[in-house]
Amino acid sequence: MRTDHKEAVRKNKKKLLFCRNSMVQNIRFLFIILCSVGLKGQSGPDFSILADKAFQKLYQNPDECISYSQSLLISDQNLEHRIVLQNIISQAYAMKGDYVQSVNTYSQKEDSREKENLSYFLQAADDYNLADQYQNLGLYSQSQQIISGLLADHKLLKDDNPRMNVITAKLYQLQALNFSISRKYDDALENLSKSDRYLGFNNQENRILRIENRIFRASFLMKQDKPDEAKYILESTLAMTEKNADYHFLQALTYENLSRYYFLKEDYHTAVELLEKGLSGIENIPYNSLKAKIYESLSKNYFALRNDEKYHEYNKLYTELRTGLDSNTREGIRYIVKLVETNQNNSLEFQKQKQLKRISLISAGFLIIIIGLLACFLILKSSHKDLKKQSEFFEKQKIQELAAQKNTHSISKEIQSVPKATEKDPNKISKEKEDEILQKLEEWEKQQRYLDKSMTLSALSSQMGVNTKYLSEVINSSKGKNFNSYINELRINHIARLLRTDPVYLNYKVSYLAEYSGFSSHSAFATVFKSVTGMSPNVYIQEISKSRTS
Repeated sequence: MRTDHKEAVRKNKKKLLFCRNSMVQNIRFLFIILCSVGLKGQSGPDFSILADKAFQKLYQNPDECISYSQSLLISDQNLEHRIVLQNIISQAYAMKGDYVQSVNTYSQKEDSREKENLSYFLQAADDYNLADQYQNLGLYSQSQQIISGLLADHKLLKDDNPRMNVITAKLYQLQALNFSISRKYDDALENLSKSDRYLGFNNQENRILRIENRIFRASFLMKQDKPDEAKYILESTLAMTEKNADYHFLQALTYENLSRYYFLKEDYHTAVELLEKGLSGIENIPYNSLKAKIYESLSKNYFALRNDEKYHEYNKLYTELRTGLDSNTREGIRYIVKLVETNQNNSLEFQKQKQLKRISLISAGFLIIIIGLLACFLILKSSHKDLKKQSEFFEKQKIQELAAQKNTHSISKEIQSVPKATEKDPNKISKEKEDEILQKLEEWEKQQRYLDKSMTLSALSSQMGVNTKYLSEVINSSKGKNFNSYINELRINHIARLLRTDPVYLNYKVSYLAEYSGFSSHSAFATVFKSVTGMSPNVYIQEISKSRTS
């Protein structure tokens, strides 16, 4: 009995020891699993924090951003992490105005075989970066085409992932900028609103993009002739940026846009003060594209203030910087065209299913680039002809002015001296009545009443107390054109003479010049101006400005 009892006790102890050892092993195993899960869970947020910090540095100093991001690349071998960092580095070079290096950085990760294995998020991010490259280089059609294709994908718009939301917000923001280039400001504002809907407040990248959207919205409102709404947004945005004093780029961009409001109000001193504040924040930071804008705005304001010394100082800085940026842009275009061609050839090896779609996209983009470059060449080539036509236009104006001073009736007499048919037409107006109408037209021209936007043939005939049919007949026979062409040419001659003789008008927006000269719309003014002078209003103003500074 005692032996059996001891044996039973021994067996029980053995079982207890076994159970205890098993429990310890299970606890250790569970601990290892929990630790590994915890580490995996931390790896994402840790990199997100680092990437967010790198993005912040884009708006503090692009050189520091590049240095910081490259230091992260050295220690991080994760393919997706490396692509995110390279995208940020590429953006930093673009903000410096170094578009060649920006495209070069982008091309370092442009391996189509690798891209096929990336997550949907990073494929979208990569396509966004390409659209951004095109936009930086002024190839807006290509940029818009890529973004339209991405935003048409329901998978992108329905994804609730915060990272994907940021990409979607950036795409809408970039599309808004593309629309603004073609002056579709309503569409641009709508895209900014969509961008805001995808942005949260969970990190600095979201907050920075919100601030950028506010600045762009104010810029578009300013171009829609809503300066007071734009001013309110910019002043509140300035208060936001001052809370984050390190965001030098956003502060300078806000000051530059706010200065435009005061320029339109002809408060040039305030505009200069704002521009100087913006410039002081980035003077030692290589935001070269933004600096070029500020230098240009400063030169315009000092020109309006008739401060020749400051005007020439900033105009020289602007010209030198703009020349370098334009050269870099042309080189960047050649580089990206070559890159697109290379990727097209490489993709033939492993992209059979998407081959037609990708080739058509690249071919279309390449064709647009060639057409764009060819158009630029033709425009430059034809500019000499336009200048010749412009000089002829000036000579014509001078001759008309001299003729008007010598004899106000000389033009009408020359026209009347043209041989007429000997057979009298009973339906024709009498010579006495024609002379009377011509005299009234000359008096009407001297009073510059053709600038009245509501002036029509019937309104003029009513004012003169003349039959509408007679008035139309006299204008057609004596002026050699119908009423609309006659009054439009008077308006263009008038505004062109003011631009040539009074430098103040060179500072006005084309939309204001159109309204001042009696046109109902900007586009109508531009079309008639081109037909009369041989060049667009903007080109005409540039040529006049160049002749004054030379």
